[in-house]
Amino acid sequence: MRAVADADAFDERVGRIAALGEPLRRALYRYVAAQPEPVSRDEAAAAVGIARHVTKFHLDRLEADGLLETSYSRPPGRGGPGAGRPAKRYRRSSGEVSVSLPARSYDLAGRVMARAIVTARGSDIAIEKAIQRAAKAEGRELAKEVRLGSSAGPTESEDAIREVLAEHGYEPRTAEDVITLANCPFHALAEDYRDLVCGMNLDLIRGLLDKCGPDGPRARLDPGPDRCCVTLDRQPTAGRQPREATG
Repeated sequence: MRAVADADAFDERVGRIAALGEPLRRALYRYVAAQPEPVSRDEAAAAVGIARHVTKFHLDRLEADGLLETSYSRPPGRGGPGAGRPAKRYRRSSGEVSVSLPARSYDLAGRVMARAIVTARGSDIAIEKAIQRAAKAEGRELAKEVRLGSSAGPTESEDAIREVLAEHGYEPRTAEDVITLANCPFHALAEDYRDLVCGMNLDLIRGLLDKCGPDGPRARLDPGPDRCCVTLDRQPTAGRQPREATG
């Protein structure tokens, strides 16, 4: 069920960004986003040079897709009786929409770095040690996304961990003995700062795997071309059936 939800969320993000593929809609979005104050339909129509009813259609589509937000107000200087009804006004949405192919998660790396800087600042902790601690702490935060019942066994825990890894762009691939991660969510950073980023990645995943307990997979550095530098070794568990490789 979670995999279906993740696919639906991806489709939604792609659909929202695809709304900007229409040239007039894209021009309206750019105009609205560039203004310091919310704008009316008449202002947007005049700026882009199209009819008001066409402007209304595209602005409302951008609102429906979550790319614009709206409010109602009268023009500056007009108020009181006879001022007319408040007009609908548009501004850029405060929400974020992003799609990366293949998946990247630089915001996650940024949170680890920020946490490490705060920890190291004004203390005797070396930045390398601070990054290690921050990465493990962030991994434990990701583990909160793993929803397991009290009776969950090793296989259920491992499946849940794989879902979290997939959600954050790692593209786990499961064979009988190992789980390889076919994508590095921090690829551009790793290209320039490989040792730092690979170490951070290892500690992050180890923090996540704490959720599995002693019977769960174990993470190790295992650099390879075109994949993440971390590999997960699956521990033999009584009663677990071998699994075919999956995506």
